[in-house]
Amino acid sequence: MGKPLHKKIMDANWMLQLIVSEKYLFQRHLLLIAFCIVVLYYSPPDYVEPFETYNRVVIFFQIILLAYSNMYFFVPKFLFRNKYLSYGLFVISGMILSYYVHEVFAFSFKRDLLPNEDDNINFFTFSFMTMVLIIASAAVKLFQQWISDAQLIHDLDLAKTNAELKQLKNQINPHFLFNMLNNANVLIEDDPKKASQVLMKLSDLLRYQLYDSSRDKVLLTSEIHFLEDFLNLEKVRRDNFNFLISKEGELSGVQVPPLLFISFVENAVKHNNDSAKLSYVNLFFDVRHNELFFKCINSKPAVKAVNKSEGLGLANIKRRLELLFPSLHDLKIEDYSETYCVTLTLKL
Repeated sequence: MGKPLHKKIMDANWMLQLIVSEKYLFQRHLLLIAFCIVVLYYSPPDYVEPFETYNRVVIFFQIILLAYSNMYFFVPKFLFRNKYLSYGLFVISGMILSYYVHEVFAFSFKRDLLPNEDDNINFFTFSFMTMVLIIASAAVKLFQQWISDAQLIHDLDLAKTNAELKQLKNQINPHFLFNMLNNANVLIEDDPKKASQVLMKLSDLLRYQLYDSSRDKVLLTSEIHFLEDFLNLEKVRRDNFNFLISKEGELSGVQVPPLLFISFVENAVKHNNDSAKLSYVNLFFDVRHNELFFKCINSKPAVKAVNKSEGLGLANIKRRLELLFPSLHDLKIEDYSETYCVTLTLKL
């Protein structure tokens, strides 16, 4: 499955990681403090020393207090809850209160301590820093909330998808086992020797299902071997049945979800039984250019038997493909007069 949008954004931009990631929390606080110090350091003085230093220390703590109050109180308490009017009123009130404290501090000094009569420079410095920090801190918190919500939604979707995949895969096992046991039951009466061979081969197939199919991925070669055992089992059961498995390309090392092809093959075997002539199933595997090409062709009997359970396995595998390979697979089912063909292409 592809990465969700918020993951792609985070991986592509280290600046966003610095803003959002918890491991950079300390660095973010340092940058905030450094920004305030640099702006205050290079702003024009309002007082002679040592009163100018006291003035800048007061402004620094006022702005820092307002910025952190915005990040950890105003934004979560009001902005996240869509109380925009309340948020705006509290922020404006905080700015007015902070500037009032600054004016009280300024009034406590005598006018002859000022280097000039214009005391408006500090007002603009204070307003600029306050607005920049309020907007920046609110934007950071909103972006962090978006990332958190997107991650939560992605985790829930992933858990739901995994649960559905497990349920679909588990449905294949009893469906397949029921068909094989039903076949063995018929052979016990007609040909006990063949029934014994069927049960022995069936034990090998079940061993694969119990141990290998519980994994997320299995080797393609193991999956093909499983299909070969299944078709050999059918050949023991039916005299007028034949099969062929063709393999091309680089199959070694390729991994696929377990039991990915059995529904197609089982469906082909179940619906090509013809007592009047030889029936067959031909499988073709080809791996090249990071693509897996699979084709299953089976003969069709002259008279098609009615089966109410037809399509259960195919419905399951179609859903599995949608979940496992979204936009990465192409499935074609062609029903001809004498053959039935399934073609599946997967991007690995």
